[in-house]
Amino acid sequence: MEPVRIKNSEWNVLSCLWEKSPQTVMQLVARLRETVGWAKSTTITTLRRMEEKGLVKCEIIGKGKSYTPAVEQENAVIAETRSFLDRVYQGSVGMMMSAMARRQELTQEDLAELRKILEEAEGREGE
Repeated sequence: MEPVRIKNSEWNVLSCLWEKSPQTVMQLVARLRETVGWAKSTTITTLRRMEEKGLVKCEIIGKGKSYTPAVEQENAVIAETRSFLDRVYQGSVGMMMSAMARRQELTQEDLAELRKILEEAEGREGE
């Protein structure tokens, strides 16, 4: 089964739900109005579409609805990263890092984090 593509608007909703879950419609309306300037109707329409796609789960509580994410953040990030690499860099992490390094877009903190990740990956290879 092909992974579901997550649109930018859906990332906004999922980010709110990954931060705190479950949330009611009105909690999401308030948060998304504050963070991205959405109207109530935009939030409700986006939630309905996301539910149809299987990205969120809805539970009816009394007269209201409560939402939780149906996808794990780490899995969504990995799938989106792979899709981006495949589309832009023909799947090559090295090509992407080389492009960023040439343009001096990597901070010292970025480089330290990459070193740590690579060291951990090398340690797992020996297991």
